[in-house]
Amino acid sequence: MSLNCGIIGLPNVGKSTIFSALTCLSVKAENYPFCTIEPNLGMVEVPDERLNKIADILNIEKRIPATVEFVDIAGLVEGASKGEGLGNQFLSHIREVNVIIHIVRCFENPDISHPYEDIDPKRDIEVINMELILADLETTEKNLQKNIKLLKSQDQKLKKQAQAKVALLEKLQKELQKGIPVKNMDLKSEEKKSIKELNLLSNKEVLYVCNIDENSINNENKFSESVKNYAKKENASVIEICGKDEQEIAGIETEEERQEFMKMLDLQDLALNRLIKTAYDLLGLETFFTENGKEVRAWMFKKGSTAPDAAGIIHTDFREGFIKAEVFQCNDLFEYESKTNIKEHGKIRIEGKDYAVKDGDVILFHFKV
Repeated sequence: MSLNCGIIGLPNVGKSTIFSALTCLSVKAENYPFCTIEPNLGMVEVPDERLNKIADILNIEKRIPATVEFVDIAGLVEGASKGEGLGNQFLSHIREVNVIIHIVRCFENPDISHPYEDIDPKRDIEVINMELILADLETTEKNLQKNIKLLKSQDQKLKKQAQAKVALLEKLQKELQKGIPVKNMDLKSEEKKSIKELNLLSNKEVLYVCNIDENSINNENKFSESVKNYAKKENASVIEICGKDEQEIAGIETEEERQEFMKMLDLQDLALNRLIKTAYDLLGLETFFTENGKEVRAWMFKKGSTAPDAAGIIHTDFREGFIKAEVFQCNDLFEYESKTNIKEHGKIRIEGKDYAVKDGDVILFHFKV
């Protein structure tokens, strides 16, 4: 499976700056709205020191990490759901991502314009969130009208399906009209499954990123506190990033100089690492590894996946023809320092179709075509 993160926010909140820092790509970051029109795409490796440790112990040169795609989507404005600021085009890009990274401006700078006169993170968040809700309301109403027409069908099975969908869509419509995002609605598991195909924007997981200034690193920021209070009510996650500093760090060529600069800024970890970890947690993702003597590769999977599910991430043939899986934990390899030793200690297991894959598993799948 893949992880796609869409970076959104009002114009001039620092989206492109943070995207550039995360992906080490040079993109336009000018001081005017809609600088980003077509979304910028950046693929980055998921930092995981276990991958190199496994490869080093097994003396394997080729290492392939899991990857995350970041999509820098143009700044949304009030009225985007009605087409303001090329809004319909921008909202369509959000439908394709797994996680929404909502950049919120939490710094004051008179030299950088803002769509409104003052800095008010709560208002800015609500503007964006309402546009997502209004877009979902439009999608819901279109599907509702479509299914109402199907109620006249002579096909009884089709008619019965339409009746169930109409009831659910009317429920969604009522809640959306109150300004309630889909992810905060009281929906049954079968209802959630039924609306998945609609790909509703307000049903996506959201990570709020406070773009702070240099003086706020490891210090209190009143704007960030406002975001945290808002996110707490939504049960959403929040992290702080100084986009300007992260962009400078991304431009440093050597790891030694990068660490020195981070130490000077009193930064414990890169924003990329914190952001990916949080996105993993939001979606319930973990990592398993494969090795075949020639390469070691990391794969992301949904927590609780069975061995055939994990095999299917590599190739559908692996899932369909799954026979068994040879499994050991990377921590056991780190402790015993060779496959021979972990085998002697009984740490390599044969697992079947019901095995729930665990984070850090190293797996060799057996399958038939």
